Amino acid sequence: MKAKHIKKAARIVLGANLILAGISHLTFARKPFRAQVPNWVPLDTDDTVLYSGIAEIALGSALVFTPDSYQEAVGKAAAGFFVGVFPGNIAQYKNQRNAFGLNTDKKRFLRLFFQPVLVFWALKSTNNI
Repeated sequence: MKAKHIKKAARIVLGANLILAGISHLTFARKPFRAQVPNWVPLDTDDTVLYSGIAEIALGSALVFTPDSYQEAVGKAAAGFFVGVFPGNIAQYKNQRNAFGLNTDKKRFLRLFFQPVLVFWALKSTNNI
């Protein structure tokens, strides 16, 4: 399989997962996502979960449906989003909040290392190289 096809498949899988995550923010996983909102965020916790869900649906849709000529910009936006929500993962670890099966300090700590993978995935699956 050509590298171009692999990158496209990786981009679509990432986009689909973002869409699913966004839908879960708005529906069945709202409460668990609240565990990731840092205390210092100046918005209502539930509103923050809803807004981030909308952003995920938008970014995921853009990854899946935007023409190739704009994908690099979309990838950078998605990577920026993953960086932007990383403090939520840190807050979940620091405050020992259980959610999504992350019910030990070790699990919450190991989760922190997945965020750079998402950043890399967003950038690598959308670049023109």
